[in-house]
Amino acid sequence: MYSAKGEVGSNSPPRLVGDGHQPSWLCRPNVHLKAIYKTSETSCPVFLPFLNCTFSASSSPVAVIDNPKELVALVLRLRAAPWVSMDTEADSLHAYPQKLCLIQLSIPGEDVLVDPLAGLDLSALWLALKDREIIMHGADYDLRMLYKTYEFVPKQVFDTMLAARLLGIPKFSLSDLVAKFFGVHMDKAPQKANWAMRPLTRRMIAYAVSDTKYLQPLADLLRRQLEAKGRIDWHAQLCDQLVRDCSRPQVDTDTEPWRIKGSTRLGPRALAVLHALWEWREHEARSANRPPFFVLRHDTLISIAESVAAHLPFDQLIPARFSPRRRAGLLAAVNKAMSIPDSQLPRQIVNPGRRQTPAEKMRLARLRSIRDRHAVKLKLDPALIASRATLIALAQDWEANAPALLPWQRELLKQGAPCRET
Repeated sequence: MYSAKGEVGSNSPPRLVGDGHQPSWLCRPNVHLKAIYKTSETSCPVFLPFLNCTFSASSSPVAVIDNPKELVALVLRLRAAPWVSMDTEADSLHAYPQKLCLIQLSIPGEDVLVDPLAGLDLSALWLALKDREIIMHGADYDLRMLYKTYEFVPKQVFDTMLAARLLGIPKFSLSDLVAKFFGVHMDKAPQKANWAMRPLTRRMIAYAVSDTKYLQPLADLLRRQLEAKGRIDWHAQLCDQLVRDCSRPQVDTDTEPWRIKGSTRLGPRALAVLHALWEWREHEARSANRPPFFVLRHDTLISIAESVAAHLPFDQLIPARFSPRRRAGLLAAVNKAMSIPDSQLPRQIVNPGRRQTPAEKMRLARLRSIRDRHAVKLKLDPALIASRATLIALAQDWEANAPALLPWQRELLKQGAPCRET
């Protein structure tokens, strides 16, 4: 058997620890704010009586929907609402695999939290939301989780992060935008909280509500600025693409996920050790319901694999916090890998890449120049027009790859298209 010394020898959601007894709702004050937002032409004061900068007891409760009766009433209110904003929270930092733990919704005069861990049938909720525009911020992760969990696909979204980027706003996180336009500083400390905990703490509820309560006034401000700059259609195209990309069935095409960053430098024996350690870590993570990196980091897997293959001690690489059982499991995985015959070791994968032809290099330089010129003129992040990988693909074959561009992106880059022979 192989030891850590480098020698060969012989063989339902948890209860909350925190606030304790508290009601299933928390309240917010009715604080009046005046926001100043600026466009390139003017500065306009906007009176926003429905915004507040702190949370405390008041006559305006934040409901936590965790029973069928309250859900039915919420669906009726959603159907009558002229707009709705949404966000979600998951437990990706605390569980494996992750799960959706909270759905935040705001409609005129009301902020609501829906508990997806309460065993509710949410089909009526998704039916009420699917044919309308939903205001979100940085919706990529949320849409993927909603599709994975409920196969929910909204008809349309208005993503305030994409809107801010299209307006050339350099700091486009929700907290930055809320501070910029409304002068409100959001508490982001609970962002990494365990959202599977029940009941939610007062601070977690305040954080969750803040992620949707400002979205509608923010969307209104950004929408007007997009219209003024003639970019509202660009935004619609980006949002439609986002919905399409996030509602595709996730097909796992990676048949060797254990080949992590840094594995390309490993030899066949070290690769075998890495593979065995990866499988052991996956089992440990699922058994403990903890993310794999909580068990052992990627770089530590690589370091142990290198040391074992070189017959070097690796005991110092094993975390001291490991229990005897977990330590024994790691060593068993190492011994399993070291017993694999040379003929059955994983192969090294060398990707030589593809060299660009001189003509492709010239086309790439021209496309990059066109993109960057437009980006400076429009005050946009160049990657929003086209990433470097996209430019390389276009330089290689414009006709094959240009259809993947959005119409506004294609229009900006069309000068870089190769001239057709007549």
